Amino acid sequence: MLHVNDLTYRLGARTLFDKATVAIPTGARVGFVGRNGTGKTTLFRIIRGEVATEGGTVTVGRGLRIGSVAQEAPGGPETLTEVVLAADTERTALLAEAETATDPHRIAEIQTRLVDIDAHSAPARAASILHGLGFDAEAQARPCSSFSGGWRMRVALAAVLFAEPDLLLLDEPTNYLDLEGTLWLMDYLARYPHTVLVISHDRDLLNQSVDGILHLDQAKLTLYRGGYDQFERQRREKQALQLKLVKKQEEERRHLQAFVDRFKAKASKARQAQSRVKRLEKMEPIAALIDTDVLPFNFPSPERPLSPPIIAMEGASVGYGETTVLSRLSLSIAEDDRIGLLGSNGNGKSTFAKLVGGRLEAKSGVVRRSSKLKVAYFAQHQLDELNLAATPFTSVAELMPDAPEAKVRARCAQMGFPGAKADTPVANLSGGEKARLLMGIATFGGPHLLILDEPTNHLDIDSRAALMEAINDYGGAVILISHDRFLLEACADRLWLVKGGTVKPFEDDLDAYRRLVLEGDGPSEKGDKSDESRTSQAEQRREAAGRRASLTPLRKKIEAAEQRMAKLSDLIARVDAVLGEADTFQRDPAKAAQLSAQRAELERTLVTAEEEWLALSTEYEEALAG
Repeated sequence: MLHVNDLTYRLGARTLFDKATVAIPTGARVGFVGRNGTGKTTLFRIIRGEVATEGGTVTVGRGLRIGSVAQEAPGGPETLTEVVLAADTERTALLAEAETATDPHRIAEIQTRLVDIDAHSAPARAASILHGLGFDAEAQARPCSSFSGGWRMRVALAAVLFAEPDLLLLDEPTNYLDLEGTLWLMDYLARYPHTVLVISHDRDLLNQSVDGILHLDQAKLTLYRGGYDQFERQRREKQALQLKLVKKQEEERRHLQAFVDRFKAKASKARQAQSRVKRLEKMEPIAALIDTDVLPFNFPSPERPLSPPIIAMEGASVGYGETTVLSRLSLSIAEDDRIGLLGSNGNGKSTFAKLVGGRLEAKSGVVRRSSKLKVAYFAQHQLDELNLAATPFTSVAELMPDAPEAKVRARCAQMGFPGAKADTPVANLSGGEKARLLMGIATFGGPHLLILDEPTNHLDIDSRAALMEAINDYGGAVILISHDRFLLEACADRLWLVKGGTVKPFEDDLDAYRRLVLEGDGPSEKGDKSDESRTSQAEQRREAAGRRASLTPLRKKIEAAEQRMAKLSDLIARVDAVLGEADTFQRDPAKAAQLSAQRAELERTLVTAEEEWLALSTEYEEALAG
């Protein structure tokens, strides 16, 4: 499928690939890992033919389709469904040709090909993918231009998944997703029918969705079998073996050099000494696998803990202007709580975090905060607010106006900017370095509560591990919003679910939540029977409307099946008209026989379509009644 042979590529003075070689077999699902900035995205550009190599080759099987998420998010007047359907260019072209074709033979070919690629079920498949990525039936019918950039990138991801290329290249796809979308994508990739190469720093995805790990390290490519945990174990074992071999080689070098030094001046030993000199010259050094040091994160703990609870809510609501986003909030946060927020994007996780952090006031109810409470807040959108002309040193110096330069630089080093790195303009920092700087500034004064909204974007796996250690070492309370399930499991002691316009404790674990997400059911909100018995007729009507809305993908499948039956019936009628001409078999017996065979195939296809329509209709009626 994908063969990289002796690839060499330099970017300025840096060598990204030095005679790197690897072969990815057909049908493999491979996670691509390595430190940020080592060249993973560059390899994708080379595979797509966007940049030329200095040496070596990168080849993909002839005629195979390569697909990746478009760098520019779609933003036109087309609906989300139309954008996704257009990604299958063959289907789009065939449908367009079917509208104008007049030759019965060509029409039969078109319809047969549409059947082969299952084109008539495409709208239902597109709806399923969009739903999995967080778009309900109403959103799918809206124009792309009405969504923000992050949501449009989800549409671009849906489009490439729908197209099902032979080689799927994904570069950090979970950066655009919430936890629910990430869980769905992990399940989708685990079942993807073709070859996948995905750059990701999400350990859970790399353990659940791939069967191999491609590691880029020291300009070389190495393919390991299994998920990320197996890769780490294999690499550690290889590292230990390499260190032993290095030690053994060093001992042999010392032994040979000692012999040469001792006997090179003696004529009787000159030949033996010369032989050992040649052995030393030919001895290839064994490169030890040594990890590059990962700079730690450092979140200062509060000097004095506050009496619990540090925040308490009673019947509170919050929103923007006239709109209430969340209500019925009756929760409390202790001084050492570690809370993970669950819930799809758009349900109000960030709104709740802003309420807790004091960035939004409650519209009603009561929110009590400790008078001395200090809150640190980090969100990804804040990266765009950084002063690009500043440096880590000048940013920290503003927070330490009376401190000598040595102390300022020492604090910069604690935040991960030692030496000259502290004088690097923010504009030249990587995304991960900007995130590190923002977290360091936000937590500078030792806050009592740390709110982290998607902190792992732009961080590689080792940096995420360092972040996890910093959160666990931190002595205050933490509220964590993240699509990284590994981070949530390692750091969160309690889970709260943002759903249905409120926030409630989720008493189960993340495995149970994953099952609920993949089954398509939101976690149930537990209430007593007396509450349920008092459900109003209006609420029942809303539930019925919601049930109908949830059946939209099924209804679209039925409509697609009906359209398919109508087209097949029309095509059979056209073929019958040609075969019914008196001289058809005399004029071209071979073509007549071919048309007869095609009519029989179309008839069988029509029977199958009718059976599918009947099954779908029965399922829809039963679901609507239940």
